[in-house]
Amino acid sequence: MITNDTRGSHEIKSKTALAKAAINKKKTVFTSKLDLNLRKKLVKCYTWSTALYDAEKWTLHEVDQKYLESFEMWCWRRIEKISWTDHVRNEEVLDTVKERNILHTIKRRKAITQLVLSCTELPSKTRLKERGKVINDGKTRKKA
Repeated sequence: MITNDTRGSHEIKSKTALAKAAINKKKTVFTSKLDLNLRKKLVKCYTWSTALYDAEKWTLHEVDQKYLESFEMWCWRRIEKISWTDHVRNEEVLDTVKERNILHTIKRRKAITQLVLSCTELPSKTRLKERGKVINDGKTRKKA
């Protein structure tokens, strides 16, 4: 969804809210004594797939980037059972988790989408003529 000011902030917030609900629903799994790497993979698989659905289409402004970064920090704090009242700095949380890449994931998805779209574009009329085909009302046929 794109708002009147052409920003997808509403969609970003609704997707992250769904992802937060997914984490809260499975809170026992994410906060269990499983290995940290396994819990990180669960977060990426279970919540980021929800939060980043259709992220290739988003136009990310600075406000949106900060919102996504705060969502990512919320996820890492949740799996580490760190409350905001504990006054633990973000750098300390990132040191324990050793990961921060939600924006890199979005940028990678955008790049892949652009690459796929550029590879699947229809050939231009001049290239079709060069190959011995003629365009007639949107249809191609071989030259006689």
